[in-house]
Amino acid sequence: MFVHHVFFWLKNPDSSEDRNQLEEGLLELEKIDVIRTFHVGVPASTNRPVIERGYAFSLLLIFDDLEDQETYQTHPVHERFVKECSHLWAKVVVYDSVD
Repeated sequence: MFVHHVFFWLKNPDSSEDRNQLEEGLLELEKIDVIRTFHVGVPASTNRPVIERGYAFSLLLIFDDLEDQETYQTHPVHERFVKECSHLWAKVVVYDSVD
């Protein structure tokens, strides 16, 4: 299993238009057939010192293996997402893990 967890910080966090555009772009990624588990989320209301809550969205994707994740990276839907939405984010952090 290959887990790909991505966190997005918006350039304009107070812009509902930017937030909506990024969310719509993220949701389009679910169409990529090599994704086994798909989740788009926002920070939970939990509040402890170890919790990072400054991001706007998280994207959690689970693939069968590294090869499927690499297919995702070059998939036209993913490439379109990056092209159309990258101007919206100030920062992206990726955590990839395997079992």
